[in-house]
Amino acid sequence: MDASHPILPREDAGATLLRLLSDPFSSQLQEKSIWPALGSSVGITAAIALAFSLVRPYNTVVYAPKLKHADEKHAPPPLGKGMFAWLVPLWKTSEEEMVSLVGLDAAIFMRFTRMCRNIFVILAVLGCAILIPINWTNFSPPDPSWLVQITPRNVWGSPHWATVVFAWVVTIIVCGFLWWNYRKVLHLRLKYMRSEEYQHSLHARTLMLYDIPKNFRSDEGIARIIDNVAPNSSFSRTAVARDVKVLPDLIQQHDHTVRKLEKVLAIYLKDPHNLPAERPKCTPSKKDPSFGTYPKGQKLDAIEYLTQRIKFLELEIKDIRQRVDKRGSMPYGFASYADIAEAHSIAYACRKKKPHGAVVKLAPRPNDIIWDNMPLNASTRRTKGLWNNLWTTILTLLWIAPNAMIAIFLVNLTNLGQVWPAFKTSLQQEPGVWSIVQGIASPALMSLVYLVLPVIFRRMSIKAGDQTKTGRERHVVAKLYAFFVFNNLIVFSLFSALWGFIANVVKRASGGVDAWKAIVESDFGLSVFLPICNISPFWVFWLLQRQLGAAVDLAQLWPLIYSFFMRKFSNPTPRELIELTAPPPFDFASYYNYFLYYSTVALCYAAIQPLVLPAAALYFCLDVGLKKYLLLYVFITKTESGGMFWRVLFNRFLVGTIISHLVVFLVVWVRGDPSHMHAYAVAPLPFLMIGFKIFCAKCFDTKMKYFATRYTRQQQAESGFDVKEQSQRNDRLAARFGHPALYKPLITPMVHAKAQNLLASVYRGRLSDGREASNLEDSVTVSGYSDSYALDNMSTSKAGKLSPSVPGFEVVPESRLDFEFYKNRDEFAADHGAGELFGRPSDIVRPGTLGTLNSNGLGSEPNSRPEPRRRNGL
Repeated sequence: MDASHPILPREDAGATLLRLLSDPFSSQLQEKSIWPALGSSVGITAAIALAFSLVRPYNTVVYAPKLKHADEKHAPPPLGKGMFAWLVPLWKTSEEEMVSLVGLDAAIFMRFTRMCRNIFVILAVLGCAILIPINWTNFSPPDPSWLVQITPRNVWGSPHWATVVFAWVVTIIVCGFLWWNYRKVLHLRLKYMRSEEYQHSLHARTLMLYDIPKNFRSDEGIARIIDNVAPNSSFSRTAVARDVKVLPDLIQQHDHTVRKLEKVLAIYLKDPHNLPAERPKCTPSKKDPSFGTYPKGQKLDAIEYLTQRIKFLELEIKDIRQRVDKRGSMPYGFASYADIAEAHSIAYACRKKKPHGAVVKLAPRPNDIIWDNMPLNASTRRTKGLWNNLWTTILTLLWIAPNAMIAIFLVNLTNLGQVWPAFKTSLQQEPGVWSIVQGIASPALMSLVYLVLPVIFRRMSIKAGDQTKTGRERHVVAKLYAFFVFNNLIVFSLFSALWGFIANVVKRASGGVDAWKAIVESDFGLSVFLPICNISPFWVFWLLQRQLGAAVDLAQLWPLIYSFFMRKFSNPTPRELIELTAPPPFDFASYYNYFLYYSTVALCYAAIQPLVLPAAALYFCLDVGLKKYLLLYVFITKTESGGMFWRVLFNRFLVGTIISHLVVFLVVWVRGDPSHMHAYAVAPLPFLMIGFKIFCAKCFDTKMKYFATRYTRQQQAESGFDVKEQSQRNDRLAARFGHPALYKPLITPMVHAKAQNLLASVYRGRLSDGREASNLEDSVTVSGYSDSYALDNMSTSKAGKLSPSVPGFEVVPESRLDFEFYKNRDEFAADHGAGELFGRPSDIVRPGTLGTLNSNGLGSEPNSRPEPRRRNGL
């Protein structure tokens, strides 16, 4: 051991660590002026917005991809080349236009953002006008820090009636805005359900049944289940789900293998004039049935192995698809009606019933269903849900320790030097380097955590048995909100208070005082109140810094950085380059969580540090415009829920308001009248919020979910759409609500056009086998579809000439490395709105499956794949 780095005595290091733990977040509260914080935040945000205004007209691929890709009906307003031309559409585009251009989910997101802005602008004015003067004039003794003197820390007695009145005012304003916007959301929802697009969609008039008993698992059985509730219902088309067995897993393996082959070829053929001396190698897949036949540790020719693997998987997929009708049925199915009102009225009648043990509800969009979870029975879903909640709770509790350690050591590396002398020496020798590390490490780690958390909660929700993607996203919002509020608000605010309170109780009890008496004498309320007042300035600075995140979103810095590194330091495949030009999906769950969390912080600290209200108001005023631009021109809704996020937002906003009531109760209990009349005046507020929630649920929820609760024949006659005739002509229920594994087109390996002349030499051994095997089955091809004929692929540039490309591979020229040419393909559109904004609604026009015809060419454009060659005699 180096003698120059003596180790502190164990008790000294331990005492230092305990002292740091008693106030782990103190380093984040170093005294600084609010004006530099405000100036730097607004200044940097303005600089980023100015840079965006300069660059935007010359980079529409990043800053306005929807202008290029959306169809005429959904195209956003055109943008001029002027520096601030992007501001004009934000002012002129109404909410109704937003619904038609970007969908109801995005329109409600903007309505929620505007609601937050309006609430906090009003509360900022009232809070600063009421609380700041009263706290300032009644603060005794005065404090040298004016940020502390506007808090109620040293305000006693009757002045706290202002705090009570302000709590009631906050409650009335919040409830008023929530009620008003609930009515507006209901209006938008009703208008959405009356729209021509919704009226002609299949899912709108379809019921989903699950937990179907074995003796009812047939098309006729589904009809009998519905007849049990609605015996006078009209004729419905029913389809019970078929057991697809391992088909989804095989298709997933196929997609993974194709992407892997594309990556191998992209690296191997990146310089066609200078190929590597050695062909690429890979290890065989553990899922390969022949895995055990390969010598352990042996690497194979990657191109040959992956090609053979793709061919084997295609043959397996074809075989299972052909035999799927012979397999057993599954415990779920669908029933479609000619009239939407009838389907909704039946779903309403079944909302509290389980006819023959089955659950009957409105069907989601086909692309919204998580098919792997549909076969799960009720007990399995309950068990998975319990385990999911348990793991969520464990994850939330376990994060307390890392959160405290990050706050103690990464935010202020000096603290780490206090318990690690060797590091302290390095810190003194290289202060500049470690200051950079300190400034980057903590934000980077926290940002990484916040990026990973939604992914973790999504996967946990899938494992919990969520049946729809939009339902999963709503659960993700709920879990993220609980995680953030508990760890980043409650623990952050109360950690030092609870630590100090427990340490004081233990010290008194160790001195011989009775444990209960020690608890009472330690005054828990005061122990919590004082640290909250001391930490309150931090939240003002923190909310001011949130504007930087909004500006970074507008500038699309992370997509730009990712795209730059992908193109310059990687070997992207044609598929990856095409995906880089696609409009990115909007992460509703994360943004809703951020907005709810910011609102909860502002509401909770409003009575303690009134400046959090203008800080929150400033953020939402800025973000209303920025998010509107991003939703209009950049982001796309991956899966439309039809505005069903609202209830989750409403409930969480109520929870945040109730937490603020508890904070106000603490303030007036500790500093109010000794008779606690102030506290008693605040006590009814949480119960009034619960009553308000019940009132809104009874008034609005049924109307928001169901187009009709009662059905009469007169409704069909009054309908403006000839839905019945259309449904009888076009409905293919089993195809459109069939498992995607039954109809999903298999993706074809993509190769850049610059390497197409080398494919023949790369596949020299395979080409002779594929092209000369004329007596073999049609399915024996190199890599193409196993259920199609093999025709020679013709050149697109020279009429009557054969293409030099290899069958089974799609050659992509440089000019077509753009999402615009592939936006209607299922393989690309699935993660980008399923074609909703590109003129191809997913549940109106759907790719074909076995025994069905397709109306749009299997979801691919003409000449997008090499044509197979017809065999002799066919």
